[in-house]
This record gives sequence, C-alpha cells and structure tokens, in this order.
Amino acid sequence: MNKIGFDSQKYIQLQSARIRERIDFFGGKLYLEFGGKLFDDYHASRVLPGFAPDNKIRMLMELKDQAEIVIAINANDIEKSKVRGDLGITYDSDVIRLVDVFSEFGLYVGSIAITQYTGQPAADLFAQRLKAMGLSVYRLYRIPDYPHNVAGIVSDDGYGRNDYIKTTRSLVVVTAPGPGSGKMATCLSQLYHEHQRGVKAGYAKFETFPIWNLPLKHPVNLAYEAATADLNDVNMIDPFHLEAYGETTVNYNRDIEIFPVLRAIFEQIYGECPYKSPTDMGVNMAGKSIIDDEVCREASCQEIIRRYYKTVCAVKQGRAREQETQKLELLMRSLNLDFSRRSTVAPALEVAKRTGEPAVAIELNDGRIVTGKTSDLLGAAAAALLNALKELAGIPDEIKLISRKVIQPIQHLKVEHMGNRNPRLHTDEILIALSMCAMTDDNAEKAMEQLSNLKGCEAHSTVILSQVDEGVFSKLGFNLTCEPAYETNKLYHR
Repeated sequence: MNKIGFDSQKYIQLQSARIRERIDFFGGKLYLEFGGKLFDDYHASRVLPGFAPDNKIRMLMELKDQAEIVIAINANDIEKSKVRGDLGITYDSDVIRLVDVFSEFGLYVGSIAITQYTGQPAADLFAQRLKAMGLSVYRLYRIPDYPHNVAGIVSDDGYGRNDYIKTTRSLVVVTAPGPGSGKMATCLSQLYHEHQRGVKAGYAKFETFPIWNLPLKHPVNLAYEAATADLNDVNMIDPFHLEAYGETTVNYNRDIEIFPVLRAIFEQIYGECPYKSPTDMGVNMAGKSIIDDEVCREASCQEIIRRYYKTVCAVKQGRAREQETQKLELLMRSLNLDFSRRSTVAPALEVAKRTGEPAVAIELNDGRIVTGKTSDLLGAAAAALLNALKELAGIPDEIKLISRKVIQPIQHLKVEHMGNRNPRLHTDEILIALSMCAMTDDNAEKAMEQLSNLKGCEAHSTVILSQVDEGVFSKLGFNLTCEPAYETNKLYHR
C-alpha cells in the first residue's frame, strides 16, 4: 500500500545544489527565507510519499559548513503568548526548542531576531532570558506604513534603525516558529545593512508549496490550499513570470501581491531588482523530485479529505470558522472527492450504526481494515488499537491480550480515586496495561513489538476523540480523522 512517489535523495542533491548556485549568483552571501517547517514536515511527507519529514534538515546538513541560522520571532507574539497549535507551546518557548534541535543536528544558530519591536515588556524579558543562555539577540523595529512606504522603509529611519545582525557565513537561513514572524523583513533589513557596509549579499525564498512547476489545479498544490485554509492562501498563476518568460508557473497570492513592493525595495537598495517574478525568488526543487505523479495525486486527495474532517471538527469545537469548511468543500468538489474515498469512514460508521455506540476503524499499511467498538471495559479507540496490534502480530481474535482482572482495578482507580466518570480505558492506559502483561505473556509481547508498524496507518472515529486518545494516535504516527460529533450531549468536553 505504501507506494513511493517522491525521491528524497534526489531532492536533497538538487536542492542543495540550487542553493549553492544562488549563493554564487549573489557573489558569495545569501539570506534564505525558509518557509514552512524545517523538520517534522509531515504535510509534505503525506502528499509526497517518499518525502522524509526531516528532508530539509538533511539538505541543510549538506551545507552546514556554509550555513548559520537566524530565528525570527514577532515581539507581539511574545507579548500575547501565542501558541503553536501543533505543539501546544508558546512561540518564545519554541524558539528555545528550535535552538536545541538545530544544535543537536550540528547546525549553527547565530542569533535570534525580535521583529516588530516597539518596547514590549515581554519581549525585553525574553531577550534577557536568551542572553543569559549565551545567545545573541537583535531587535528589528516596527516601520510605519510597512511595506508600502518604500522610501521610508529603505532609509536610516526604516531598515537603518534596526539592529545589524552580525553573521559570519555565506548562507544565512532565516526561519521562525510560525507565520507572521517577520522572516522576509529580517532578510531585507539585512540586505540594506550589508549594502551600507559594501558587502555583496542576496535574498531567496525556500517554500515547498505550492510547487511552481506543477499545474495550478494539481492535487498536490490544492492540498496546500487545504492546509492553509485558515490563512485563506490561494494558488495563482504567476503573472510576472508569464509576462517575463512566457512560461506558466504557480505561486500563491501573498507572494504575488507583495512582489511589486519587493521589487521596489530591491531597486531602492541596489538600483535594480535581480528577480523578474516571485517564482524567480524561489529555490524549490520538489517538483523535479516527483517520480510517480499518480501516487502523489492520490496521496494529496486523501490529505484534502483529512483536512476537511480536521476543520469541521475544529468548527464544532469553536476553533475554526465556517468559511474554512466551505473552502475545503469547494476544493473537494473541484476534484470530485467524496468521503467514500477514505477507506476507514464506511467501516467505522457501519460498526457505530450496528452497536449504537462510538466506533473506530483502522487501515493497516497493507490495506487490511480492523475496527474497534465501545464496550464496558474499553473505549472504541483503545479497542481498535488492540485489534490492530493483534492483526499485525497474527494473534487470533478470540485471544484476550489483557484480562478483565487487569482492566478492572485500573477502572476502579480511575473512578473511585481519580475522579473520572468514564470507567473505560483510554489508549494510553491500555498500552500501559499491555506493556505490563508483556512481561509474562508471549502474545502481549508480540503485540507490543508491532507498535512501530502502526506508523502511517489511517484511522477514523465516529466521534471526536479525547485529547489523550488523539495524542496517542498522533505519537504512534496515525493519520486520524473524526466525525464532527461528541460522544455525549454535554457542553464541556475534555
């Protein structure tokens, strides 16, 4: 089932070579704005099967002797304690996490840039904390009428007021905890300061999506629109590239809208703009590394369906807007997608209809489907997880991996001492119980040995799962979707 559509090794080679070319083009120094996730890029790995989540880091490792990293963070995000939705930590905490991760890979983190600075107290405290850790911190100030007042931006009162970030290497990778952190502004400010000092330097942008040399309505590019429905990003034909070269390429609305301003800023700094289009600015070789287009098309269609389920559940929970669902419905309609395309939906709904209780279906990586139903001992997610492990280990269905005598004392603890009203075991509790049974039971041990084979499996629940169950499925590597419904009619759900 796990067909490969993307050549990671080819990508790493092509991408690192293209970046080296761009460094040479600008005379030996390049500021590279790094969009998206530098590591753990699971969206890319889902829509481009064969793309390793750490591909970008591995690519940078090819350039690590030339590269240093600048992490940008918006001072307003520090002040508001903005949280990364996928990790559940604040942006300032994520900056420190990123420093550790890059250092573990042997990549040099040169400095932290605090952007949009206007004297925010929380930003000052964060800067002090970073300096106490031995990190270099620089402030980039908010510029009035940015980005439209080009004359004011490219002046002593604009970029000139910002701290000059001292860098020592030929490739400066500017990354951030999330969007709106000021990566581009940091790069352009540095170009101004380098030019003032007589240093030749250039700018390029590294975004994986949309892929410029795939058709506008290719499912891979539409999956990017689905992933950014909350930002309302729209893929567009790059009109500047079409006019300059007569070649059709794909970019997205924000880059196309800002390009005239960027071109004016380049002209103000250098006297001319080195790029004729937003596509020219990019160094993305992902499209050149696709080896099976049909595999990537199908994977992207599946991702769009998953994004739809994720969004309708977020709307139900009050964490997303109805307009995001409407956009995803349009994307699905444009590709003639329906929910039957997702193989786990119908089996889960059938079990729920038959039992009158929540159910979960799991598709294993070889295409086999297993289900789990709600019982007096287990929640549907825990039951499905156990059944998947039994199926992978070749353990007959009638064999019980965990006896009732083991489960009941845990239920007693939950209800009588921990204040839980639901006695059924969650996925984390069932895995702990299974690991204990594995000490004395060969079947339980065989089941535990199959945990790594759950990575990449698909799962669907007929109700929104608890944070605990959702977290366990995520850590095990499942691609999980849920129906936008709660198990109970209560207003408060944990």
